[in-house]
Amino acid sequence: MDFIIPMVWLAAFIIFLLYEIITLGLTSIWFAGGALAAFIVALCKGNLFIQIFVFLIVSFALLFTLRPFASKYFNKSRQKTNLDAIIGRQAVVIKEIDNLKGTGEISLSGQIWTARSEDDNVIEEHAKVEIVLIEGVKAIVKKL
Repeated sequence: MDFIIPMVWLAAFIIFLLYEIITLGLTSIWFAGGALAAFIVALCKGNLFIQIFVFLIVSFALLFTLRPFASKYFNKSRQKTNLDAIIGRQAVVIKEIDNLKGTGEISLSGQIWTARSEDDNVIEEHAKVEIVLIEGVKAIVKKL
C-alpha cells in the first residue's frame, strides 16, 4: 500500500509532461515539476498533506518565477499571423480618408480595407500610409 501514493504522483508527473509535449503551450510543465517534487516527498515517507502542500508550492513557484522568462525565450521566434502581420505594413489610399465624412479605403496586397486616419487628418487618394491598428474591420492608418 505504501507504493500506491508515489505511483500516483509519478503518473501525474508523466501525464503533465505528456500534455506539455503535445501542446507546447507552457501550461502544464509547472505542475509536472510540482508532481515530481511530491513524488520525491512521497518516497521519503512524507504524509499526504505534506505531499499536496509541496505539489502546490513548487507548482506555483515554478509558474510565477520561471514562466515569464520561458515565455520570452520560447516565443521570440513566433510568427505573426492574421491581423498581427498587417500592423506596420504600408498600403496605398484608393479612396480619400476623411474621418468626419466616414470615408476611406486602402489597398493592401490586393485586398481592400476600410480605413480611418489615426490623427483625424484627411489623407488624399494615392498617398502611402502605414497601418498602426486594426479596429474591427477598419484599418487605422497614418500618412507616410
